[in-house]
Amino acid sequence: MEEVVTCFLKSLPVVSLIICCISLTGTAEDQNKLERIEMCSTKCSQGLNCETSHSLFSSVCQTPSDDFKTSPVFQDINLSTVLRCEERQKCSLHLSIQMRMRIRDSIHGVSICTLRHGLIPNCKVISFSKDSIESGSLVDIENDCTKISLSQKVLLTVETVPRYCNTNWTQVYTAPGCSNRDLQQHVPDCIIHPTSAGVWISAGKLLYKVNPEEKSITVDVIDFHEGHNYNLRLCHAKGFICTSTGPLAVIKKEDTIKRATLSYSRLVPCLCIEGWSAVLDARRVQVCPFKQYVEELWTGITFDPIESSLSWQPLCPVTARVTLCQKQEHGDCINLPNTSHNVTRQKVKFAGVESHPQLCMKFSVNSEDWIRCPFGDQRFTAWEVSRHPEGAVLLYSPARGIFSVELCEVESMMPPKTCQSAHNYTIKVENRTSVEVPLPSELLHRTFCLQVRRQDVRYSVTLVHCFDPILQIYSNTSVNPSWIIVPTGALLALVILIALMLHVCLTVHQRRTQKEKNGSCPYEKQKDYTCVFMVSALPSKSALLGEAFVPVSPQNRSNEKAILLSD
Repeated sequence: MEEVVTCFLKSLPVVSLIICCISLTGTAEDQNKLERIEMCSTKCSQGLNCETSHSLFSSVCQTPSDDFKTSPVFQDINLSTVLRCEERQKCSLHLSIQMRMRIRDSIHGVSICTLRHGLIPNCKVISFSKDSIESGSLVDIENDCTKISLSQKVLLTVETVPRYCNTNWTQVYTAPGCSNRDLQQHVPDCIIHPTSAGVWISAGKLLYKVNPEEKSITVDVIDFHEGHNYNLRLCHAKGFICTSTGPLAVIKKEDTIKRATLSYSRLVPCLCIEGWSAVLDARRVQVCPFKQYVEELWTGITFDPIESSLSWQPLCPVTARVTLCQKQEHGDCINLPNTSHNVTRQKVKFAGVESHPQLCMKFSVNSEDWIRCPFGDQRFTAWEVSRHPEGAVLLYSPARGIFSVELCEVESMMPPKTCQSAHNYTIKVENRTSVEVPLPSELLHRTFCLQVRRQDVRYSVTLVHCFDPILQIYSNTSVNPSWIIVPTGALLALVILIALMLHVCLTVHQRRTQKEKNGSCPYEKQKDYTCVFMVSALPSKSALLGEAFVPVSPQNRSNEKAILLSD
C-alpha cells in the first residue's frame, strides 16, 4: 500500500507512472504464488545449532527474572504457507514459522504447538546450543514442518524452553483456500474450484458449451488429477442434494482429449454440471449457469380427469405465486377468487377444476407474470351457448354438468363483459346434448345477455353471451304459404295463356304465307285487314325493323292505278 501511495505522490512523467503501476500489478500477482520447499526443515542463525524433537505436554511455567520484563523474548513472529510438491499436481500445504527472539542464558530451546479443531495439540521443540552467541543477542529461527489443510484455522502457541510464565506468544492462523490460483493448479483438492470466463465458461477447471439444437452440453475438463478418471453429470440442485437427470459420463485418465457430452431435456435454473475425480471422498464442483431460465419452470402442469384436479410442482426451488385465472379475449387473465398460493418447493393442487380452454394458471415472480393454459389444445372441448334458427337459445356441453344461467342486462360491453342479474336458471346437461334455455318471449324484441357458469365444479369460468334483437326477430318471423302460392299460380297461368296466343298467331301467319305463294290469297279488303291484324299479332323480321307488313299483289297495284286515274 505504501508503494502505491509513493507511486502517485511522486511527480513522475506519464510513462514512469505506467511503469510504476505495472510493477505493482505484477507484485500483486506474485503474492498469489506460494513459496516452494523441497524438504521441510528447521533453520537457525549462524552460530546457533538447532535440533528438532516432538513433545506432547508442556511443563509448568517458571517465574522469569526482571530482565525478561525490560526486554521481551519474542521480538517478531511471522506466519505463512508454503507448498511442498512431489509432482506438479501433488502439492501439500505447510505452515512456515519465522521468528526473531532474544537469547537468555537460561533459555536453551523453543516450543511450537499447533492446535486444530477436534484434534490434540501437536508440539515440537527446537533445541539449540549457543556457545558462540552472547546472552541478549537477537537470533532468527525458522521451521516449516507443520502440515496444514485448506482453509484450516490453527491456534499457534510459541513458548520458551524451559517455560517461563507470561512470555508465550499466541495467534490464530487461517490457511489459504482454493480461491488462490496457485493452489487451483497444484493442490488436488483445489483442481476443480469454480471460476468463470468468456463464452466458454470456466467452472474451476470445467469448461462447457451449450448446444441448443441438439439439447446437449459439451464439457471440457482442465487440470484435474491426472492419475484418476473424472466423473461428470447433470443434476437438479435442491439445497445440499443434487438429483441426477441422466447417466454419468466418465473421462478416462488415458484420454488425450478430456471431454464429455451430456444431454438435457430443459434448461432450468437449478440445472447444474457436477464434476469430481474418481477417488474416494473427492471434492465436487457444481456449476449452475442457467439461473435466468425461470420461464422453463412453468411446465409440467398435470390434469386428473377422474378427480378433475389440476396440479403443478416446480422442478427447482423458486419463490412464486400460483393463481387460477380466466383468460380474456384481449389477452389479460383475470384471477379467480381465493385461488392464490405461495410456493417454493411444494406441490400445488386445485381440486374440482373445469377443463375449459379459458381456465389458466398464472405464475408470478416479483412483478412479472407468466400465463399457462393447460386446456387450450384440441383435446379439451368447452360447453357452448348458441341460437337456434327459430330463436331458441341452446346450451351444449360435451360432458355432464350443472350450469347456472343468469338473464341479465349488460353493464359494460368492453371486455371483460359484466352484467346485472335479472333472473337465474339452473340447467342440467347430459353428455354431448343440448338443452333449451327457458327464456320469456318478450326478449325477442330487445337486447339481452346470458351469464353462464358451471356449478358442479369448484373452479370454473364465467362467460357472458349477448344476443341482438334484430337477429331474433328475423329468425322468428312466420310466413303464410298462400302469400307465395297464389301469386305464383296466377303468374304461371298468364304465361301459359300468352304462349297459346302466340302459337295460334304463328300458325295463321304460316298458312297465309303459304297461300300467297300459291296465288290463292283473297283480295277482299275486309280479309286483307284480317290478315294484317293476325300477322301483326306476331311481329316478323320487318316489324322488328319498324316496317308495317301488308301483302300486296301485282293485280292490286293495277287496280289502285286505275282508280287514281279515274279520279
